[in-house]
Amino acid sequence: MHVHLKLGLTVLTVAGLTLAAATAIAQAADTRTTSVTVPAQARQPLAANDGWGAAGAGTTGGSAADDAHVFVVRTRDELVAAVAGNTPKIVLVAGKIDANAGKTCADYADPAYSLDAYLAAYDPAVWGRVAPSGPLEEARVRSTRTQGEQIKVNVGSNTTIYGLKGAQLLAGNLLLTNVSNVIIRNMTFVDAADCFPAWTPTDGAEGNWNSLYDNVTLSGATNVWLDHNTFTDGANQDVDQPVYFGRPYQVHDGLADIIRGSDYVTVSYNYLFEHDKSMLIGSTNTPGVDVGKLRVTIHHNRFANLGQRIPRVRFGQVDVYNNYFYLTDEDTFSYAFGVGVQSAIYAENNFVLRSADIPLGNLVYNWGGTVMTERGTLARVGTGPIVAVNLLAEFNAASDPDIGTDAGWTPALRAGLDPTADVPKIVTANAGARLPV
Repeated sequence: MHVHLKLGLTVLTVAGLTLAAATAIAQAADTRTTSVTVPAQARQPLAANDGWGAAGAGTTGGSAADDAHVFVVRTRDELVAAVAGNTPKIVLVAGKIDANAGKTCADYADPAYSLDAYLAAYDPAVWGRVAPSGPLEEARVRSTRTQGEQIKVNVGSNTTIYGLKGAQLLAGNLLLTNVSNVIIRNMTFVDAADCFPAWTPTDGAEGNWNSLYDNVTLSGATNVWLDHNTFTDGANQDVDQPVYFGRPYQVHDGLADIIRGSDYVTVSYNYLFEHDKSMLIGSTNTPGVDVGKLRVTIHHNRFANLGQRIPRVRFGQVDVYNNYFYLTDEDTFSYAFGVGVQSAIYAENNFVLRSADIPLGNLVYNWGGTVMTERGTLARVGTGPIVAVNLLAEFNAASDPDIGTDAGWTPALRAGLDPTADVPKIVTANAGARLPV
């Protein structure tokens, strides 16, 4: 039963109800009022110098919300309603919200679709190396559309989403599309899996399965702060998926992707682990809306046993400092820094803990970029000695063509640069959904 929640002198609206309606329901049901304290961090804006998210108009999220626009949500429908619109608002997430609301992949499947039929029809030995088409592919697309309508959550401008104790969004994809001034803090995002991955036979030398959903997607979004969140696939790991057509059946896309002209973003103190494609900044090599944008700061995050895109960058000036790269699974790791077309990554004082089977030069990959600045990196193998390294120099020594060593810019907006040797301790103690609730 929904009741209004008293917070000292503040009354929250629950599940989108007005104060009067919530009060009337509570009185009619003779329900005891529940007291909840709004964490101070839920009204906290991004500090004035804390990365690219502080540029332009700055990032305040819903800090200016009046009492009628502070919500506690516990279900998918409540979340969808609360985050909509552009009025300043604070949305407090309580408990575990299942974006599927109990539905399964079978519930989303179009009557004309089945995976067995899809595999039989589009086997490259039968279909060839051309994109799937026809009624069965159309049925897959309809199935995907049905799932997307359920699990996508569109977030409006001037919004703060803050997780209370144990807050999780399961199977959901938060979409920040052409909005501005959004803060997402203290949330745990788990397993935004695509039930109907697409087979793309021309993706790479052997083809690939590609998924549609991220945990958080910034598309044309400006002034966004992602802070103290946890991202993971949970029990549904890609490494445990079957292999079809000789390629892993990839059911996940990104954890936090920043695309289509998004700009002025700070990503801080997050914990991302056990996933393949973690963070894509810029989704196309074609110059367009991304040029002059995609300015992102990534600091004090813990990247643990991820496969790739940590991050992969096109076009943007991206500041990557004081992050802890924990890379001990050589079977799943591909690369960390993806140097893409017209990208300008500035990497400073990052710490790498790695398996001996992961060469230092493998942490950088050339996706068509030409420059990158790197300084202050420390690394160690297991519990071995900590040594100063230069990942870019290691890459250039092993690969051609070389990537230039000057990204052409110097970051001016930073919360404070910590010594690299202190990064593992600082990040391990603070990253992830662990703010006061």
